[in-house]
Amino acid sequence: MVSTPLRPRPTLRRLTPGDRRSFLQAVARSRALHHPWAYPPDTPDAFDAYIEIDRARHALAVVVDHEEPLVGIYALSQIHHGSFRNAYLGYYAFVPHAGKGYMREAMTLVFRYAFGELRLHRLQANVQPGNERSLELLRATGWREEGYARRYLKIGGRWRDHVLFSILAEDVYASVPGRRPVYDRRRPGTRPSDAAQPPDG
Repeated sequence: MVSTPLRPRPTLRRLTPGDRRSFLQAVARSRALHHPWAYPPDTPDAFDAYIEIDRARHALAVVVDHEEPLVGIYALSQIHHGSFRNAYLGYYAFVPHAGKGYMREAMTLVFRYAFGELRLHRLQANVQPGNERSLELLRATGWREEGYARRYLKIGGRWRDHVLFSILAEDVYASVPGRRPVYDRRRPGTRPSDAAQPPDG
């Protein structure tokens, strides 16, 4: 009997300067997948600005086998603490990994990081109504649709409508299984929260 190789599991880690080349290559080969839904950084300068340490934005890489290739990106932005404890989640996969379930599996790690390490209470995500893959990802991972915003964001030079989603810590607290780390302990400095530590309280 021939054994079936185990499918690699995704890990979440901070995007680093060392990812620049592989990231830009992944963006270039994924342009048809991303447009008109997303326009990731596609030049070295844009990438460098994207990963600058910012307490209000964490760019996180989804990887398999703790190394290459880059499967996709989850980005937490407008991170607020205090009485709000909210952030916005953006994301995109890279060819040839899109549609293989890695981003869906990694969403659990995003929850564990955002609601655990960062101690946030709420995440929000906004998706263009024609972006079926992104809508399916949110609906499959427990997000709730909250509304519809006309001409919400200017993307690719056009104002575009968006479907509004959110998820709360209590929505997923009991459903996040296991204690697998959300980063690779063997690679110092890649823990997502190395980018910026949240304040106490």
